[in-house]
Amino acid sequence: MTHLAQTLCSDVQTEPLPGTAKTGSRYVLFEWPGAWSKDILDGGTFSPELSARLNERMSLFDATLLLIRHPTREGREIDTHHCYLVFADEGIIEVKHIDGPEALLDLDLSGPGRNDASVRTKPMLLVCTHAKRDRCCAVKGRPLVRELAQRYPAHVGNDVVWETSHIKGHRFAATTLLMPWAFSYGRMNVDAANALIDSAMDGRYFVPGNRGRGTLSAPAQAAEIAVAKQLVTDGVEVRIDQLRVLNAEESETAARVQVEDLNAGTVYQVQLKQRAIEGVVSSCGDAPKTGAAWYVEAITPTDQ
Repeated sequence: MTHLAQTLCSDVQTEPLPGTAKTGSRYVLFEWPGAWSKDILDGGTFSPELSARLNERMSLFDATLLLIRHPTREGREIDTHHCYLVFADEGIIEVKHIDGPEALLDLDLSGPGRNDASVRTKPMLLVCTHAKRDRCCAVKGRPLVRELAQRYPAHVGNDVVWETSHIKGHRFAATTLLMPWAFSYGRMNVDAANALIDSAMDGRYFVPGNRGRGTLSAPAQAAEIAVAKQLVTDGVEVRIDQLRVLNAEESETAARVQVEDLNAGTVYQVQLKQRAIEGVVSSCGDAPKTGAAWYVEAITPTDQ
């Protein structure tokens, strides 16, 4: 076995995390305790016909389907399937129980309140363990979710931590997705993940490991994180919905993003540049290549 084949892509930490979040604002989280194929809609998890119909249904609403399962054996013994509907722009999770994947075809994902589902008040943390997509997710994701499951064991009302199928960015494993806001996090360990959950439960913005809010473009993600980090460094407690991106002027290599602190009434002008990064390993077994990342060059506060 070559050295390249032995090296985990997530051990090659050449990239900054901000600006790398999975993008999307609507998600369907479907509980499926069985095996997941490399692409959950490639016909290997469900039948080819159902997979094609599910892909068409998700595309109709610009939604992302993720498969989730409880990390413990007892938590996977189910009669019906949890189905969580996430509307990240509104910060809402809805939940209902359905009999099987065919029922996903009947969902109306145009907005909240259309599927006879209950509103969920607790956040959810999804930990990627999709080994068939990349082995980093098994090597680093599974130990993390097993530890977290001890704090959040399987019982009604305690469904905070779930395994999930591919959420992009396995080179940042262990990777997590925080709902309902669609924040991606990378290079997480148990202490960081527990602190993240505690912050989310209290509605606080969590900076360490933050890859960005998925409802934003890559430079806007990096800009929002930079402002949050500066405020936290200055001793300000930042709430999850305290910052709002007002405007983003973007080109291929430069961006200017306006981020508003809704509490203070301050607008921050954030200047960013995209720079090349050498030695990026996208997936386990891949050769290193040149990548790119967004870097903040200046943050200038202005009063409205």
